[in-house]
Amino acid sequence: MKISLVRPLLTKRGFSSSSENLVASVLFERLPVVIPKIDPVVYAFQEFSFRWRQQYQRRYPDEFLDKSDARGKGDYQIDYVPAPRITEADKSNDRRSLQRALDRRLYLLLYGNAYGAPSGKPMWHFPEKVYESEDTMRKCAESALKSVLGDLSNTYFVGNAPMAHMVVQPTEDQSGSTSFKRFFFKSQVIAKNKFNIGKCEDFVWVTKDELMEYFPEQAEFLNKMFIS
Repeated sequence: MKISLVRPLLTKRGFSSSSENLVASVLFERLPVVIPKIDPVVYAFQEFSFRWRQQYQRRYPDEFLDKSDARGKGDYQIDYVPAPRITEADKSNDRRSLQRALDRRLYLLLYGNAYGAPSGKPMWHFPEKVYESEDTMRKCAESALKSVLGDLSNTYFVGNAPMAHMVVQPTEDQSGSTSFKRFFFKSQVIAKNKFNIGKCEDFVWVTKDELMEYFPEQAEFLNKMFIS
C-alpha cells in the first residue's frame, strides 16, 4: 500500500492563535497631493549647484535664443496660476476634511466601539475587524475597511502581508479579558477627496504628528511604523 505525500491544494488556510484573538487594523492613508516644500538647506544647495553648472554650460548663439523666446507667444498662451497650498479646511482646522495638509499624508481614525477597549467605552481607533472565518488576514482587513466606507472601489491595499503587528495585553480593570494580536495593513485613497464614513460616532483625517495626540501611549510604536 502506497501512502501519498502530496497534500491537497484546495485546503482552507487557517491561523493558529492558541488563546489569543486576532484583529486586523487598516492604516487608510491619503498620499500628498502637492509637492512638499523643500527644506531651506536643500533649496540653498540646489541653487548653489545650479549657479555652479551655469558657469560651464554651453553658450548658444543669440539668434537661436531669440527664436526660442518667440515660441509660445500666440493667442493660445495661458498664464499658469498655482492653486493655493493652504485650504479653507486648513484655516478652520477641519480634521473631518480630506482637503487639508495637502503636502502631507493623512490617516483615517474612527471614534466609537473598538475591540479591547476598557469597559466597552468608545475610543479612537483605526478601522478594524476581529478575524473570524476569512481565508486570510488581508481579507479580514478588507472587510474592516469596507464596513466603514461601503465599498473598496477607491482604495488600494499595499501588499498582502501586514506592515506591523503588536500584542495587546489586558489592563488591570480588564481581569476577565485575554491578550490579543493586532495586525496592521496599509491601504491608500485612490482618486477620491471625500468618503461617506459610517459605523462610528466621529472620524478625523490626521497627519502623523496629529495622530500621536490620539495615541500617546503607543507613540513610540506608531512613530516607527509610519513614514511621514
